[in-house]
Amino acid sequence: MLAKRWQPFAEMTREIDRLQAEMGALFHGQGAATTRPRGRGSFPALNVWDDENALFVEGELPGLELADIEIHVTRDNQLSIRGTRKAPDVEEGAWYRRERGFGEFARVVSLPYDVDPDAVSAELKLGILQIVLPKRAEIRPRRIEVKAG
Repeated sequence: MLAKRWQPFAEMTREIDRLQAEMGALFHGQGAATTRPRGRGSFPALNVWDDENALFVEGELPGLELADIEIHVTRDNQLSIRGTRKAPDVEEGAWYRRERGFGEFARVVSLPYDVDPDAVSAELKLGILQIVLPKRAEIRPRRIEVKAG
């Protein structure tokens, strides 16, 4: 039988970590000109998947326009998404809750294989950025015809 190790501060440490995360989220960006969007993870949130011919990237960019976004594919197989989310223009009144971040953002994702940078396409529709990164021809699966002998 294994003896359970006594850890008197484990529960307290978890609770302090939780409180610290909540306090950071609560005060994140208060009074600052540039903030990252709230929550865990990076902005924009991304989904990445592939099929035989291409890699697909989908990102949430609500409230942004094409002029606010810059996309690059580097030679070392990285996708870079940069942009600026403009701060809301509130001339009078007082903020009661300010959870949406604003300012510059950047997200760099390592791609799992070589893509054809000249054939990459991107579309922004209803706040969803969709990027199609075609695989290089030499890494696409090739069907081999089997002949009867």
